[in-house]
Amino acid sequence: MASKKDYYETLGVEKTATEQEIKSAFRKLAKKYHPDNKETGDEAKFKEIGEAYAVLSDQNKRAQYDQFGSAAFDGSAGGYGGFDPGDIDLNDILRQVFGGGFSSSGFGGFEDFFGGGRSSTSSRARKGRDTLVRLDLTFEEAAFGLDKDIELSLNDTCDSCGGKGGFDETKCDYCNGSGTVVTEQRSLFGIMQSRTTCPRCQGSGKTFKKTCDKCRGAGQLKKKKTISIHIPEGVDTGHQLRISGKGEAGINGGPNGDIYFEIHVKPSDFYEREENDLYIDLPITIAEAALGCQKEVPTIYGNVIMEVKPGVQSGTKYKLKGKGLPIVNTSRKGDEYVVIQVVTPTKLTREQKKLFQALMDTDLENSSEFKEFKKHL
Repeated sequence: MASKKDYYETLGVEKTATEQEIKSAFRKLAKKYHPDNKETGDEAKFKEIGEAYAVLSDQNKRAQYDQFGSAAFDGSAGGYGGFDPGDIDLNDILRQVFGGGFSSSGFGGFEDFFGGGRSSTSSRARKGRDTLVRLDLTFEEAAFGLDKDIELSLNDTCDSCGGKGGFDETKCDYCNGSGTVVTEQRSLFGIMQSRTTCPRCQGSGKTFKKTCDKCRGAGQLKKKKTISIHIPEGVDTGHQLRISGKGEAGINGGPNGDIYFEIHVKPSDFYEREENDLYIDLPITIAEAALGCQKEVPTIYGNVIMEVKPGVQSGTKYKLKGKGLPIVNTSRKGDEYVVIQVVTPTKLTREQKKLFQALMDTDLENSSEFKEFKKHL
């Protein structure tokens, strides 16, 4: 997949577009560029809009695309892979969006283009749905990583009917095994044909003499599963972890979907985080600022002794290299920045007042800042 595809531009929508706006844009473009449209049909363009819709209509794929661009699906730039445009079934998409194909004089049916009108999508093996799960972590858990067991309720294959939904399979007599039914309607433009999924067999072309009582014909049941996940050090809010093949059961023997854990990290009460760097404020007295000192400073790896130079000002930053958060899946770490805050005392003892008064009687206003200010008096 090219790394610079703009799916939003392909569909002609804004990045803030709603699901309905994306669907509406696809419907309009699909009708225009469908290869059966003799006036504006364009097979390559039709496939492009199909790929764009497949990504932007899926909540999880759209989130990855917004974060990494098209590189999210080829394993580069921090992406997680797992999506191949070649796997897109445009016939499935058309069924979902249009509720079946349609045809009229001079404009062939969508399903004719993808397989001659028989319903193959309902009977073929299909991957199960992917699952997006929010995972809340404390600051410490995100910093140091951990192994975690998470209990989820997911659709799994019915162990009674083996996922078929019934017993004693037979050809659907309503659609004669085609999986679709065709209706005709007269209009100002002539006779319009509409091809829709068979309501009795749901497009599979097959029915059962006896429906499975356990899953009531669905072929799947909700089951509780415990998923073990390793959370690497240094993850942050928005980071996603993909567990392949542990999601919902596939259809007609297809592979299970994937589970995506979206990380949400609770902020620290003490450290301020900027990507993998950490910031803290270090309060010091006026005397320490003037004379310099050594201070014990906390880091997430333990306390360190830091030297503060004489004459330091509030806002001065000291860098503790490598004391920030680990950078995910690398051996590198961010830095910790210690920001000096000179604290002016609000209550003084009699002895302290005498000392400060003695300082007032000396010439402390000999720095360039004072001289520059006095020029404007």
